Amino acid sequence: MTLSNYLFFTTTCEEALRFYAECGFGSITTLVRHGDNGMPVRTESMRGKIMHAQFTGPGVSFFASDNDDAEPMRGFAMMFVLNNRARTKFLFARLAEGGVITTPLGVQPWGDYYGKLTDKFGVQWMLNCTTET
Repeated sequence: MTLSNYLFFTTTCEEALRFYAECGFGSITTLVRHGDNGMPVRTESMRGKIMHAQFTGPGVSFFASDNDDAEPMRGFAMMFVLNNRARTKFLFARLAEGGVITTPLGVQPWGDYYGKLTDKFGVQWMLNCTTET
């Protein structure tokens, strides 16, 4: 059994996944569009938007799609557990572009290097680095 996250966007899934690829998380490995190859289209505004996608990279695997009736993403966060501060700083800075930092990246009371933000697509991210280098 494997547990995976599934992110629901209203119409920005492709832009978000492209951004995550540019951040260095991985790449889109599966992509199915609303209306392609006989796939259903609930509303014409969804034609060509992402019906289902898989995104994978080293230690990363999640699914995503566009749904015009998707609820705002809240009450959860995607969490990276890292062991390299330079990589943590890089990823945090990239994800923060156009987003909102809710916990600045820094050493926390539990001793780890941690920060939390909501990216420009409304996805919350937590980055926790367990080492000092």
